[in-house]
Amino acid sequence: MLDGLALRDNGVPIYVQLREQILAAIGRGALKPGAQLPTMRQVAVALKIDLNTVQRAYAALEREGVLETVRGRGSFVVQNLPSSSKTRRADARDFAARVAAQASTAGVDLNDLIEDLRKLAGRGA
Repeated sequence: MLDGLALRDNGVPIYVQLREQILAAIGRGALKPGAQLPTMRQVAVALKIDLNTVQRAYAALEREGVLETVRGRGSFVVQNLPSSSKTRRADARDFAARVAAQASTAGVDLNDLIEDLRKLAGRGA
């Protein structure tokens, strides 16, 4: 899981980037329900970031019902991800707004991004 993580100095807080990349890995199927995530310490060392930053990202994902932490065992992707269609739609809108803001900050054209997302959706990603 750590191989695909790439944090950037783009004005977006590191814990938000980490949270969103974990969500993206779940969305792509790279992290499946029940999968164990690396320990917070492993992530902090691998990415050379503060442990508190990783804890903040994991805590946010736990509050959102995406991760569960089992004391002494680790953090896992929940078996039954939140699935309310109303909640999913609101989450999609919020996520789209965040991605659009990040794309704009990074100089990425939104039409190019939309085209790439449609291509990904077309191949079942």
